[in-house]
Amino acid sequence: MKKSIAVLGLGKYGRSLAENLYRMGADVLAVDIDDKIIEEFSGKCTSAVHADLTDEDAVVALGLNNMDMVVVSMGGNLAASIMTVTVAKEQGVPVVIAKASTDRMEKILKKIGADKIIDPEGEGGARSARIMLSSIFKDFYELDENMYMIEMVPRPEWIGKDLVELDLRHMMNLNIVAVRQKGKPFHFVDPHKAFSEDDILLIVTEKSNKKWKL
Repeated sequence: MKKSIAVLGLGKYGRSLAENLYRMGADVLAVDIDDKIIEEFSGKCTSAVHADLTDEDAVVALGLNNMDMVVVSMGGNLAASIMTVTVAKEQGVPVVIAKASTDRMEKILKKIGADKIIDPEGEGGARSARIMLSSIFKDFYELDENMYMIEMVPRPEWIGKDLVELDLRHMMNLNIVAVRQKGKPFHFVDPHKAFSEDDILLIVTEKSNKKWKL
């Protein structure tokens, strides 16, 4: 089932995120106050809407209660970010993510209920999109032009099986370099210890890997 995601604010990060989410199959509502941006963006998402995101009534009218996730991408406007996060939480949006441009802004947005804070300097739109659309990814890094490193929970079919039994390096071209339990540090993988649903895996693979779809 497709995820419905609203991206509020179409600056550089917001545009990249919305485009990547749409390309990866999500239903994307993209919102900005700039008519020119909305016009340019109309074919790059499910719906592009002009709205003043500093106006509470305009934000309420967007119908965010129908969304699986809302991304507040107005990192330079603290007042608007606070208001939109608050409206989204009041409307029962399951996951609300907000962009913060300062440490102080991050603390405030967390305090009012943002589920995750994005640092646009360290997290590009493509990376964010992959994480948001996956139920198993925890984090995602591009090591270089050839390699990915992925932090993820085990797939359901991996639970109860060990590394020897799964043979992921041969079957899926995946190298599991470390494992940790929630709240604990990473350590090397015991190839004979079965994976559990509480494990978090650190995996390295090539971008050209055709044996496993990200």
